[in-house]
Amino acid sequence: MVIKIDNRVRKVLREVLSEMVNPVDIMVFSAREDCEYCEDTITIVKALVEESGGKISLTTYYREKEAEVFEKYGIDRVPTVALLEGYIRYTGIPAGEEFKGLVDTIIKVSKGDSGLSGEVVSKLRRELVGAVYVEVIVTPTCPYCPMAAVLSNMFALEAKGKVVSDIVEGIENSDIAYKYGVTAVPSIALNGELEFIGVPDEDSFLEALIKYQKAEYSMPIRRPS
Repeated sequence: MVIKIDNRVRKVLREVLSEMVNPVDIMVFSAREDCEYCEDTITIVKALVEESGGKISLTTYYREKEAEVFEKYGIDRVPTVALLEGYIRYTGIPAGEEFKGLVDTIIKVSKGDSGLSGEVVSKLRRELVGAVYVEVIVTPTCPYCPMAAVLSNMFALEAKGKVVSDIVEGIENSDIAYKYGVTAVPSIALNGELEFIGVPDEDSFLEALIKYQKAEYSMPIRRPS
């Protein structure tokens, strides 16, 4: 697979990314061997960097040379795209429909505005005292998946280090999809338990986070085994 970002897409990216306010740092965790989609993932993120007007920065880490950085952030697969200090991550190439969700997430993180209701944010910060690892299983052709992804990402933004939002490309990572018995996407698992099929509303998602939180987690919060 060789991805090329054409001029039409780049023009749209420039227009959309002009909404950014603050800089956003993106990390790509890659490998030089045995990674079919790593180079294409780097190509995608480089296009975002190039069309952001200097607002997006990219740091690439390679598994063969920088295993300690993988360990620091709890990264267990390549490629992984991470932002917000690793609390928002895309496991697998963020292509197709998921690219839209990634761009939307970057803009919201840049603005520091999740779009979640004030009541939900207040309850989240008051009642979520433990930690939750969220896995949103998606595919590139699913039109509803970016909605679930951005919702989870925005809870990670507001949770201030208590939620990891991991958007898992289910075709590349079929073992994770199989683990949860996924037959439709988006599917959402919290701390290793499948909780939603489809896109939940804010209140339902918040209640599930509170239900599944685990106070004994240490940082970084790692994928449930």
